[in-house]
Parts: sequence; C-alpha cells; structure tokens
Amino acid sequence: MKLIIQIPCLNEEESLPKTLAALPKHIDGIDIIETLVINDGSTDKTVEVAKQNGVTHIVSFTKRKGLARAFGAGLDAALKAGADIIVNTDADGQYKGEDIPRLIRPILDRQVDIVIGNRDIDHVRQFSWIKKRLQRLGSAIVRHLAHSSIADATTGFRAYNREAALKLNIISEYTYTLESIIQAESKDLAIANITISTNEVKRKSRLFKSIPEYIKRSFVTIIRIYSMFNPFRLFTTIGMGLSAIGILIGCRFVFYYLIGSGSGKVQSLILAAALLIIGFQVLIVGLLADLISANRRLIEDALLRIKRMELDSK
Repeated sequence: MKLIIQIPCLNEEESLPKTLAALPKHIDGIDIIETLVINDGSTDKTVEVAKQNGVTHIVSFTKRKGLARAFGAGLDAALKAGADIIVNTDADGQYKGEDIPRLIRPILDRQVDIVIGNRDIDHVRQFSWIKKRLQRLGSAIVRHLAHSSIADATTGFRAYNREAALKLNIISEYTYTLESIIQAESKDLAIANITISTNEVKRKSRLFKSIPEYIKRSFVTIIRIYSMFNPFRLFTTIGMGLSAIGILIGCRFVFYYLIGSGSGKVQSLILAAALLIIGFQVLIVGLLADLISANRRLIEDALLRIKRMELDSK
C-alpha cells in the first residue's frame, strides 16, 4: 500500500523544510510513504529546497496556474506514481503531519473514499471573527447544495483513495476545495470528517488578496460547479419560482379586473407576462443544460476508463 503526500507550493522555500520534517515516516498499514511537491510557478528556491529535503516527486509549472490546477496535476502525478492513497496538505505548515495517520485510517479500513480534516474553525485563533463566520456560511451552503455533512468545506487537509482520485476532474481555476466536495457527492463517493488541530500561520493567504475577493470568487465557484452537476434542479427551481411570481401577479390583475379596477393595473399584467415568459425560458435552458450534463457524465466515464487503461499499462 503506497501513500503519496502531495504539497502544492508557491514560493515556499522558508516553510517547506519544516512542513516536510513534520510528515510521518511510518504508518501502520502503509508500506511506502512518498512525497510530491507541485511547484506552481515559484520564483524563489522552492524546487531546490524540495530536492534538498528528499522530496520523491516534483511537478513544476513554468508560470503560476493557481491552486486548483496544482491540486489536479498533483492527483494525476500521484496516480501515475502508483499511489493507493493521496493526502493533500499545505506547505505553510498549517496542518500537522501527526494527524495524517488518523486522516487516512477510514480509507485504510475501506469505510470511505475521501476523508476531510475539519479544523474546528471556531477554535482557530488566527482566524478573525468575520473569517470564521464566512467559513461557516460557505460550509453550510456547500452542505445544503451537495447534501453532505462536511463541517469545514474549505480545508485543504484531505485524503483520497485511488478511486476518488481517478473520478475527480477539477474544472475551477481558483480553488479545488468547494468543487471537489460537490463533485464527490454527485459521483457517490463516500466522505468522512475527522477533527484536527492546526498550527498558527503568520503570513497572509496567497489564495486571495481580500475578504470581498474571496467571497466573490467562492460564490462564483459554487454556482458554477453546482449548475454543472445539478443543472436541472437549479434551473427548474429558478424557472418555477419566476413563473409562480408571475402567476400570483397575474391573479392580482384578474382580481382587480373583476371588481372593475383593472384599467389601472395594466403594469401588473405586463410584469406577469414577462415573468411567465422568462420562467418558461429558464425551464427550457434547464432541460438543455441537463442534456449537456448527461453528455458530460458520458465523457467523464470514458475519461475514467482511459485513465485506468493508462495506469494499468504501466
């Protein structure tokens, strides 16, 4: 049983040695432990430091492509390197290497496909009050949309078995954390949570520059991915909602028309007609999006078979 611990890096020459030193060297049930660094276009000595500290595999981008691309490239490289279990952790040392044995245990016991390390956000001292609230709100939205029980949807401390890594296809260019949960639930992959503690990280996040930017990009990611995997439900809800409002406004016009006051309510009739037309159009878009989604699932099934053939041929 081979475990590969992947670490996406962007200019992490200072923090990487400490992060690597904290990784476990032996885990019960694991025969081989290897490390993989994904260099996301670093301009410092991240690659040199990784080599000096004995990193087994290194994937380098010539320019920055973002965390989501780095994560996806890491999964692909880990699978090609023969990983049975893949752990993703951050280079900044936020997550503790000593928690990795607990993180992968449910996978070793064949209970789940994915395990997510819940940071117990309310007790993370370095998070501001507003960041804690936003993290909890974002996780609640993802839980509702994905019908999951994930307590911390934005944590990067996760473990995947081979099947989960093969099935995930990250589309987002921003972050993989939200998308991978919605994808996993849509693909019937079993997910578990464990509670972890974290180390304090003093430097600012390199994923986003400000809270408003984080909110905007996370919201766009959630809507985009949910509409990709559940288009019929999304567009049907919107279309029926608009149609229902149009019917209510139309009934209001009919009421006033019957009592002889309809001449002053023509605007209501126009608005009702517009909402009904828009609602019907949204429903049609939902049907077309559902057909596209079905085609995407067929393409993903074909891609999964190709991936398996590639790995089996090695």
